[in-house]
Amino acid sequence: MHYIFTLLYNRNMKYVVLSGVSGGMGLTTAKKLIENGYHVFGLDIKAPKEEIKDLTYIKTDLRDLKSIETSYIEVSHKVKEIEAIISMAGIYDVNSLVEMSEEAFIRIFDINVFAIYRLNKIYLPLLKERGKVIVVSSELAPLDPLPFTGIYGITKSTIEKYAYSLRMELQLLNKQVIVIRPGAVNTTLLDDSTSGIKRFSGSTELYKYNANKFMDITNKVEARKIPPEKIANLTYKILKKKKPKYVYKINRNKLLLLLNILPDRLQNWIIKKILLSKKK
Repeated sequence: MHYIFTLLYNRNMKYVVLSGVSGGMGLTTAKKLIENGYHVFGLDIKAPKEEIKDLTYIKTDLRDLKSIETSYIEVSHKVKEIEAIISMAGIYDVNSLVEMSEEAFIRIFDINVFAIYRLNKIYLPLLKERGKVIVVSSELAPLDPLPFTGIYGITKSTIEKYAYSLRMELQLLNKQVIVIRPGAVNTTLLDDSTSGIKRFSGSTELYKYNANKFMDITNKVEARKIPPEKIANLTYKILKKKKPKYVYKINRNKLLLLLNILPDRLQNWIIKKILLSKKK
């Protein structure tokens, strides 16, 4: 049975594993790759809203090692090797570091950081020679965190340290690690940002007015957003390159970059002045 099932897969087809396939970036990227001759094994706790030829959805809880192992067994029974492991799953949270629950603190790390570790660890044996590990980070990763988005920035900074260290190790095995560092992308994650700020503004006991002011800042920062197709096109471009760059930056926010050029003390002073300014 295994032999017959394997024959159903074209030997000339290229295969990738992609987490977060039900999300805006993930599904759009899957479609782009499929259009260009790839078969995508899509992992997510939720199924994509549409069925697509050459997209094999495997229900996977990325917070559960056994669930990822089960998905690996299914994929390894179908193909001998994959071109890439692409991590696009992630969540966004707006919260106060001294008010958020321990459960919420752990959950965002579990999905944004530990899931990537689990996925790469489990699927590495299938990754071909010169295969690619692609991790989607955030423009916030190398920047000093803003208040209330600190937990998200912390996880993204952790991802980039992880990816850099992983690259140092996997180069010894002739594998590549690439980071995509996008600014605002027009997906449900951006909607989560807006709803998260509103939820935090209504729930915080310590930062009521500050949170409302921060909402105004965030709306301006996220005003310039790009469609998920930009990320999909970039991912395909990376897969085609023999020697891709380590980090690809896209849609960087100039205001955030300018703020981070300033000394830390001045950055803190500016943010404090903005968030504590009186209402007009």
